[in-house]
Amino acid sequence: MKRIIYIGADSAGYTLKEEVKAHLDSLGYKVEDMGCHSTESCHYPEYAVKVCKNVQANLEGSFGILICGTGIGMSMCANKHRGIRAAVCGDTYSAKMTRCHNDANLLCIGARVIGSCLALDIVDAFLGAEYEGGRHAIRVKMMEDIENS
Repeated sequence: MKRIIYIGADSAGYTLKEEVKAHLDSLGYKVEDMGCHSTESCHYPEYAVKVCKNVQANLEGSFGILICGTGIGMSMCANKHRGIRAAVCGDTYSAKMTRCHNDANLLCIGARVIGSCLALDIVDAFLGAEYEGGRHAIRVKMMEDIENS
């Protein structure tokens, strides 16, 4: 069963968000768009919060994707939320490995950093990878301990 994808972007990421959304729809994912809904200037933390709260409410059944100009601001906001492990990825290898080794549940992309074709490949690599557990579970638990301290 495919997970629900909560997606959000600021004005810099709006156009790429729409492309990613269409791509995910074509692959049969259920996609929930948390905004923004235009290229009009807005504040990215608002959309990071909306996506993260939805992922938090369904940690085992969902992923999040956040898109801004660089992906950095969104990832900083996302990682403030308990249970969220967000990674900015600009290549497919990092996207795959953050799922396999870090059990990342939220992907951040920089619309001004990468093109749409690469962005779609990154999304596919992230969603297609599985968490390996094993020795990586110790490190994920360590991250959770930091988060809870």
